[in-house]
Amino acid sequence: MNNILLLGANGQLGRSFIEHGELSTLGSVFAASRDGTRFDGGAAEIADLSTPATLHAVLDKLRPSVIINTAAYTAVDRAEQEEPLATTVNGEAVGVIARWAAAHQALIVHYSTDYVFDGRATAPYAVDATTAPLGAYGRSKLAGEQALQASGASYLLFRTAWVYAPHGHNFLRTMLRLGAERDELRVVADQHGAPTSTDIIVRATLAALTAWQVAAPEERVRLQGVHHLVASGHTSWHGFAEAILEKAHTHGLIPRKPKVLPISTADYPTPAQRPAWSVLDNQGFEQHFGYALADWQQGLNHVLDTLAKQAR
Repeated sequence: MNNILLLGANGQLGRSFIEHGELSTLGSVFAASRDGTRFDGGAAEIADLSTPATLHAVLDKLRPSVIINTAAYTAVDRAEQEEPLATTVNGEAVGVIARWAAAHQALIVHYSTDYVFDGRATAPYAVDATTAPLGAYGRSKLAGEQALQASGASYLLFRTAWVYAPHGHNFLRTMLRLGAERDELRVVADQHGAPTSTDIIVRATLAALTAWQVAAPEERVRLQGVHHLVASGHTSWHGFAEAILEKAHTHGLIPRKPKVLPISTADYPTPAQRPAWSVLDNQGFEQHFGYALADWQQGLNHVLDTLAKQAR
């Protein structure tokens, strides 16, 4: 592997790749963001997925052999009003990148979501389960999956879910903020999934890329395709909130643990319908890449340890 292009460098996952640092052991890493700036002041190229026709410029300039696409339109509720924009970023732009990758024998690593499913299952979704998005965001991400699969490019497509990090806008950071302000929180208890830290995603992606790098051509054919990259185990949003606040109090991140009351989805209406069951079967990941995905509580402990060290 030579040049590695990291798209979406300022997002939750892109930032985690940069802060983790080990991607540079696989090649020369070039970060790109929508406006060409980087959260840490480092060098970055411009790659704006909302204007797909402009993407050829950075691709032709850097000629990456690996493209890691962490950029996405992720505003689930706003997507209901902005579906054309969400589809441009999550669908059309992915097709442009993937077709370039196919023409230049590059590998594309792309991330999708549990929202491509309808959430009506009662067992973990297999990678080949029928997709049926409930809303605009899920439809836009499914469009990206389909564009990638139709492109002829070599690809690793990782579906993940309930993503959070020590930085950015996410459920964990919201719970920590509200938990420090309130004595009581009301959290949805009838939606289930596997909270997955960006640290888990980065480490697993690096393991997959390492396996790809050393694989023979026929083995790469077996590795290519859709994989579920989520933490092991599952819980509800209520269970996740309980765990966050319990552990955060233990780490000294909040002064007391507020009471967390379970509510139903009907008690907390949102513009976009959420899948009730977002548990993805991740067993194939270890079988393909020889890497076991950590339990969600391990991921949570790691993130809270990080935040506690930052607070000292």
